[in-house]
Amino acid sequence: MRQYVGQVGAWELTVLAIIIASWVIYRYFAPSNWREWASAGIVQAFIISLYAEMYGFPLTVYLAVRFFGMDRGDLTTNLWSSLLGFDEAMVLAMLLGYALALVGICLIVGGWRELYRNRKKGTLATGRLYKFVRHPQYLGLFIVLFGEGVVHWPTLLSVSLLPFIMFFYIALAKREEETLERLFGKQYALYKQDVPAFVPRWDQLRDAVMIWILFRD
Repeated sequence: MRQYVGQVGAWELTVLAIIIASWVIYRYFAPSNWREWASAGIVQAFIISLYAEMYGFPLTVYLAVRFFGMDRGDLTTNLWSSLLGFDEAMVLAMLLGYALALVGICLIVGGWRELYRNRKKGTLATGRLYKFVRHPQYLGLFIVLFGEGVVHWPTLLSVSLLPFIMFFYIALAKREEETLERLFGKQYALYKQDVPAFVPRWDQLRDAVMIWILFRD
């Protein structure tokens, strides 16, 4: 196997990447009960498996070589390059994956800040990102994990764990909404009726982008 990725076998970098990614997750998704800890644990497993293969040992590629006959002269440690047969696939996947991850991180941080401000006031968060979706932080998490674990560096564990992570956090979001309905009553019921949970309406998103382009100065 030709290894074009110099970081393979760099376990110090693996540990550093896992620590940084884990800090971000627990910083903005601090678990408060056993259900949240269970969801965070699955994300932790996702992070460990992803960076262990990205910088440590490319298990998914070795298994693909063994079971799917991918042992070619142009094989690399990145699955996209190995499947498609050209090295540039890894670069394209990396750029697109990082772009998605950046969008997701912006959603996570922006949603957390808005939620934090409203919690201090004891009010319902309905402004900024919350005008478009009810759970911008969870949407951001899904985008980050998809960008890094599917687009940038797909592995058997990262691809298979993503649906479970989405399932657990969607279920967690529903339980949070039940609590918010008890706290804010009709106000939250009307908000829930007008604003989608995870996928923003196209017309609202289009108008927001146009307003930002026209009036950003």
